[in-house]
Amino acid sequence: MKQNDLKERTKKFALKAINLVEALPKKRISDVLGRQLLRSGTSVGANYRAACRARSSADFISKPGIVEEEIDESLYWIELLETSGMVSHEKVTDLLNEANQLTAITVASIKTAKRNKL
Repeated sequence: MKQNDLKERTKKFALKAINLVEALPKKRISDVLGRQLLRSGTSVGANYRAACRARSSADFISKPGIVEEEIDESLYWIELLETSGMVSHEKVTDLLNEANQLTAITVASIKTAKRNKL
């Protein structure tokens, strides 16, 4: 997968997270969970872009780790929103699938970078 393709995918992921948060009911709990998802979901693409600008191989290996953490955190908030009944499973299926795919891509990239460094 090309860098620009992944930049676009992580941006679309952020936009989907933004749209989900905007559609949440106006309740205290959905506001708290939504803010957390907004932070982590938009951070995925920002941190991926930072990884693309890595200055060393160590930097290139560590920055995607942050991307992986932010995706995992996003998954957590999406799961909480669904489990708490704030959103239906149907409304988050695409976002969950994309998060899982981005996780797999990121983990594979980290493994490749570590293997190539050795």
